[in-house]
Amino acid sequence: MRGIRGATTAEANEPEAIARVSQELLERLTAVNEIDPEEIAFAYFTTTPDLDAEFPAVGARRLGWVDVPLLCGRELAVPPGNARSVARCIRVVLLYNTDRRQREFKHVYLRGAQAIKQELDRYRSQREGIAQ
Repeated sequence: MRGIRGATTAEANEPEAIARVSQELLERLTAVNEIDPEEIAFAYFTTTPDLDAEFPAVGARRLGWVDVPLLCGRELAVPPGNARSVARCIRVVLLYNTDRRQREFKHVYLRGAQAIKQELDRYRSQREGIAQ
């Protein structure tokens, strides 16, 4: 089993905006990683405190993920100004049944969530610098 991360931002705290960007994120994650939704063991979504108009899992249900266990939670309320604090952010971790190696997966960060990817890239560069 492997974990695949993704995040996006909604333009507003409105049910349709949250469901639409969640669906888009899942479509992109499954496409770039060539994932069969039948092999997804679990999806865990979090939202920042400023998103509470809809469950992001609705986007998964729209894709037909009716047999995939889905759970939604609240992200920590990290103060604005922190590089990891992204407003109106939806994050997801997919647990996927596979023999593929963890590094073979591509994590997807859309819209304002690109800031999260940039920080992860900095950590990755630091780790690789230490390993050399």
